[in-house]
Amino acid sequence: MKYSVVIVDDHILIAKAITSIIANFSAFEVLYECENGKELQERFKNPKNIPNIVLLDISMPVMDGFETAKWLKSNHPETLIMALSMQDDEQSLIKMIKNGAKGYLLKNVYPTELERALNALIKNGSYYPEWVASKVFASLADEAPANFKTFGITEREKEFLQYTVTEMNYKEISDKMCCSPRTVEGYRDSLFEKLELKTRVGLAVYAIRNGLA
Repeated sequence: MKYSVVIVDDHILIAKAITSIIANFSAFEVLYECENGKELQERFKNPKNIPNIVLLDISMPVMDGFETAKWLKSNHPETLIMALSMQDDEQSLIKMIKNGAKGYLLKNVYPTELERALNALIKNGSYYPEWVASKVFASLADEAPANFKTFGITEREKEFLQYTVTEMNYKEISDKMCCSPRTVEGYRDSLFEKLELKTRVGLAVYAIRNGLA
């Protein structure tokens, strides 16, 4: 069984090129292509047209990627959104993530990274290249902390959260915390469950937004 993908991009040649690329991926297939969010809304009226993943351009006429992502988040949260754009500015990036995008790729990536991103999206629920994570962290660090909800987080888990925004791997974090790597993995998994997150990027964003880092 292959995972289904829909491409939303008003540049027809680009959409066709992406479709041809994905046709070579063993785990994915393109259901159809749309030129804007309004067209996608019409196609979604048929349940058979609802895919696992939407590859979503940002700049489109009629209904752009921001509004389309927001609509998908509200009406079809089960569908994973991967922004695929030429825009790498912080404003577009943060807005797409806040509107529900679980991944962000530039259109100049190699097909191998696109396939890796799609696989990560299915397996982990998100995919953010390193440059995306750094921009997200920098932007959110400038915001006022959100209302902090502890969700029963322990002091040691808070300490672990502080390290998630660094470049240290889990082994290095365990050395800093004077515990075993298995214990650190336990903190991570506990936080994933308590915060309903799936990735280290998610933990780091939570830590920054709540003034823990």
